[in-house]
Amino acid sequence: QLQLVESGGGLVQPGGSLRLSCAASRFTLEYYSVAWFRQAPGKEREGVGCITKGGVPTYVNSVKGLFTISRDNSMNMVFLQMNNLKSEDTGVYYCYALNGGPEYWGQGTQVTVAS
Repeated sequence: QLQLVESGGGLVQPGGSLRLSCAASRFTLEYYSVAWFRQAPGKEREGVGCITKGGVPTYVNSVKGLFTISRDNSMNMVFLQMNNLKSEDTGVYYCYALNGGPEYWGQGTQVTVAS
């Protein structure tokens, strides 16, 4: 089954860091742009940033300088490094792969920022 699987979420204190991973199963992630989204409780899903096939990341303004998206094609994975986390960063984080053909969503990983 072709799928994306996120991991690395958890409970972290304000000001802490987490690194989320997005792994592709049964397809080559290198040929896809990959975006990260998040959904806070009671809110709509929103984009966080994305990385192109060529490895160029872009971010929404609210996470610029705090979050970093990277990819390791040898591992068939994309990462989201999140620093200086705040309570408003709490939510379920999803990765999404697209290349103009079939698109794939992961199942999400929970991030909770609380003291």
